Amino acid sequence: MDRFHDRHHVRLRSRVQRTYLHAADDGESVTLSQLRASMNAAWAVHIYNGDDGPYLLLHSAAYGRYLAATATPARLGHRGLRAELRDYDQPGVEAVMWRAVGSGFADDVVLLRNVGGRYLRANGRYLPWNSSGVSVDDEASASSMMYWVVEPIPARDRWNMPFLPDPPPLLIYLLGVIYPEPGRLIRFVRAQDDGHYPEAEGWQQFWFRGRSAFRLRDDLGLLVGAGVYYLNITMCVRAGRHGRLTPLVVNLPDGGYGETLEIVVFMADTPAYNELRHPDVDAE
Repeated sequence: MDRFHDRHHVRLRSRVQRTYLHAADDGESVTLSQLRASMNAAWAVHIYNGDDGPYLLLHSAAYGRYLAATATPARLGHRGLRAELRDYDQPGVEAVMWRAVGSGFADDVVLLRNVGGRYLRANGRYLPWNSSGVSVDDEASASSMMYWVVEPIPARDRWNMPFLPDPPPLLIYLLGVIYPEPGRLIRFVRAQDDGHYPEAEGWQQFWFRGRSAFRLRDDLGLLVGAGVYYLNITMCVRAGRHGRLTPLVVNLPDGGYGETLEIVVFMADTPAYNELRHPDVDAE
């Protein structure tokens, strides 16, 4: 566990495949990718102190959702059970609780064991066409595919916040108006200057179509009274009531339509805003 520090960011690289653990664009799946300088390859560390010691929780720096083991069989050609992203909506959810185990190799190489006893593993060592999958498997199937290299990611300087992706071209936007895309419910609240926000009262909601984080920030800026200068705010995703807030700097997942996305809005230049931590995924 010494390689993981609370609220810092890391990448996890398969020691065999040399690809990175990725939060997939659907906001639900976990895959492997060669893309290193990507927010989808960055994971925020959340240390949970249980009765029997600390546990490692990892949530995506892209979508905020937590790395979880499931009881669902992995897809065809993969070993063990499915790994996925999920909300952290109850305290002590065993599916998202892991421990980092020394590998016996270098200090930065670990195995990740879920509280259920299964290990996170890459797939596709002998089937290159099936090399993007991630699953969890039991100890009896011990394999070098379970070894992960931990790469720390430095934080960006507070004056160097990441930019949101550009909004879609006007023509695509107009087509989306004429032929509406599926929508999702945005539930949001404005945080106080110290970062606190109400759990029950004060939340509002509206339907939002499309995936553009740029347009979502425009809408929220007006709704929380930040004015038309949208850079006055930062959006943070809350993936479940017990999930930690994750700054939203990528477009929304291309899945999950019809579901509710919870956003906590921070006003610029407040103490809480200045404490937000962004991983510098472009750093060497």
